[in-house]
Amino acid sequence: MSGRYGAYERLDIDWAAPGVLRVTISTPGRLNAVDAAGHRELAEIWRDADADDEVRAVLVRGAGTAFSAGGDLAMIERMMDDHAARRRIMREARDIVMNVLNCSKPVVSAVQGPAVGAGLAVALLADISVVGRTARIIDGHTRLGVAAGDHAAIVWPLLCGLAKAKYYLLLNEVMTGEEAERIGLVSLCVEDAEVHERALEIAGRLAAGPAEALSLTKHALNNWLRLAGPTFEASLAMEFLGFTGPDVREGVAALREKRPPAFG
Repeated sequence: MSGRYGAYERLDIDWAAPGVLRVTISTPGRLNAVDAAGHRELAEIWRDADADDEVRAVLVRGAGTAFSAGGDLAMIERMMDDHAARRRIMREARDIVMNVLNCSKPVVSAVQGPAVGAGLAVALLADISVVGRTARIIDGHTRLGVAAGDHAAIVWPLLCGLAKAKYYLLLNEVMTGEEAERIGLVSLCVEDAEVHERALEIAGRLAAGPAEALSLTKHALNNWLRLAGPTFEASLAMEFLGFTGPDVREGVAALREKRPPAFG
């Protein structure tokens, strides 16, 4: 797609239906892992969609059978070693969350396969999340050796309650789409083969609805999340502090070597 969306490299952007902008996270062969360029684009796309009068709803998904495997290890290692990169990516992590919340257009996520890290942030912060029954949802931060920052503290307790949020975030348990619906973390669980079709149907209904009423309703409801702004900022700072410490180096090594981490 040309115009305002022509510069995107890691996001495939097209019109899925009248008024429905489809954003597809795409890094072929890597389960749509988010590298530095993709992380920046996940922060920026919501401003562009918000400013586009032709967009009445946004549908976000991953290419193929995965939503997103989260941040790639090269980006994480850069954050460990480069203070300027750490600051830039921290700012982008804040923008991913706040720009999804502040986008005036309703956002629908279609989640299949693994959904981790920055990709999971978008999936769960969407106004309506549609997940496949066997989708694999995992925050991933504590497995890596850093605090569960970016989206977790601002949205998980509100969606599924503090007890469940602590269980899954502290133990880094993998959750299926079916379980995510059961505890209220997502809007809707459907059969894996039906995820995109159902999400597109919902996005189409939103696109055909009263744009101003939907936008204002979204804005008002998201004030619940804005109230958690100080908690979000604290969690983000704690996460990025962790990128300067020893645990994350063991976490990255364990992932590269495909073994359980041995934290000190």
